[in-house]
Amino acid sequence: MQKISIEALARQQIAAAVAAPSGRAADTAFGGHEKRLRQTVMAFRAGTQLSEHQNPGEATVYVLKGSVWLRAGGESWQGKAGDLLIVPDGLHSLEAEEDSAVLFTVVKTDR
Repeated sequence: MQKISIEALARQQIAAAVAAPSGRAADTAFGGHEKRLRQTVMAFRAGTQLSEHQNPGEATVYVLKGSVWLRAGGESWQGKAGDLLIVPDGLHSLEAEEDSAVLFTVVKTDR
């Protein structure tokens, strides 16, 4: 059994994102290329985003700290700490309104 502090990982990734030229940082807590389930702590400096991209499978974004906007097909949803956003199938983007960390969970499909 392995135990990981997601809160500590979020703090670490926010510090890395704030210092990074891209304004982003991420670390996979569970899974990887060999697994279907992947959970990644992603952090963003305020104002940075993941540009529009295709959903890799069924996915959720759990906001650990801060505030983010999930956008897809002309709709948008704000997520604040404690909110779970269901990522719609298809193209979407994610933007940080303030320094933020999220737990991105995806079950990759065999597309």
